[in-house]
Amino acid sequence: MASERQRGRPPHDDVLTPAEWRVAEAVRHGLSNPEIARRQGVSTDAVKYHVANALQKLGLSRRAELRHWTGIRRDSNLFKKESTVTDTLNLGPIAQLSRTVRDIEASRTWYRDVLGLQHMYSFGNLAFFDCAGIRLFLSEGEGSQTESIIYFKVDDVRSAHVTLASRGVEFLDAPHMIHRHQDGTEEWMAAFKDNEGRPLAIMAQVRS
Repeated sequence: MASERQRGRPPHDDVLTPAEWRVAEAVRHGLSNPEIARRQGVSTDAVKYHVANALQKLGLSRRAELRHWTGIRRDSNLFKKESTVTDTLNLGPIAQLSRTVRDIEASRTWYRDVLGLQHMYSFGNLAFFDCAGIRLFLSEGEGSQTESIIYFKVDDVRSAHVTLASRGVEFLDAPHMIHRHQDGTEEWMAAFKDNEGRPLAIMAQVRS
């Protein structure tokens, strides 16, 4: 009799499962376990489980190490693209500005109806507006970060990360995917500090 098929979850051709990747990306984005659980609609115990599994699989001992881990998920557009690290770095135009607000519903209405900004999309406690090509990102009181962040557009987020780090720039996290649009376009970013310790970030849109 032929051997029975092994039961359980199907095998994955990546170092992490899709659920572990979603949690790992959120950790690299600086979110706490409760924030990840709320955004992904799972329990905090499930988040802790996935974090523990990711650390074990990657040979890491601390959550802080996971935040700076530079792995790229195999099913992403970025994984399929070749990255060339050079000494030259051209920071593109400002792609996004962020601001923390106390009430996302009231702020979305005010920025749209009073200021007349074009509302692009919202999900959860996040809202995005177009300001003549620069994206304004509003988030409702997450974490302790209240200072606005400037996001610079780059063509290759991995190369820019390596080049800036080689110049002594202190990164808060490794490049990570923060969103995948319905058309498959991916948003990648990495946050760092300026010379006075204030937050900045590089970001790139990666298409298939």
